[in-house]
Amino acid sequence: MNWLDAGAVGWFFLNWIGYTWWAGHMADKRPCLSNALDYYRDKWSRRMLIRDARIQDAAVYGNLERNGAFFASSTLLILAGLLTAIGYADQAMSVFSDLPFVHRTTKLAWELKLALLCLVFVFAFFKFTWAMRQYNFCAVMVGGAPMTYERDAPEAERVAFVKSMTEVANLAGDSFNLGLRSYYYGLAVLTWFIHPVVFMAVTSLVVYVLYLREFRSQALKALNAGILENEADDS
Repeated sequence: MNWLDAGAVGWFFLNWIGYTWWAGHMADKRPCLSNALDYYRDKWSRRMLIRDARIQDAAVYGNLERNGAFFASSTLLILAGLLTAIGYADQAMSVFSDLPFVHRTTKLAWELKLALLCLVFVFAFFKFTWAMRQYNFCAVMVGGAPMTYERDAPEAERVAFVKSMTEVANLAGDSFNLGLRSYYYGLAVLTWFIHPVVFMAVTSLVVYVLYLREFRSQALKALNAGILENEADDS
């Protein structure tokens, strides 16, 4: 691996780790998809307690868990394909070498590129499976939630339950989000096979797209409009 490849890998990890930290830090200071969904999960937990029938709540959490299972299964298939590609590195390199715009590289560098892709999707697999488990925890909590007719249940118990369930749901959502981000970064790593400079440019582009979607998207504006309306009704 030459200095250009090494610099591209360093730029990739700087953007991945740096944006993850920055987005988490800014979520406490400005509107974004993360804190908007945190608000709605809190509302969901509170309103669930005033419903006697909670079948729909359990069904929604089951659907969220299945979404995580789908991506986890897809990630395993991707990893299987990448591990197979490592065994056929020579054939793949010969195919790519015929393309005029592809950066020439060694077999070791080629295998390192595949290894980086494996690392990205292994990270995604762990995040998706952890999100699945946490959504499963939420489904269990739905079954153990205080009932509206339990007059002897103290208010402190209800408040503690809402706080606990909201926190678990938020953690599950964050894990799922990190898994989805990994797919974006995996697409960026694919461009490393073309040229390290393209890899760095696409990595920056991925971070910019993530920023737009999480902090400046139309979906965020719609969610925040609902928050403002709810807060106005509550006041």
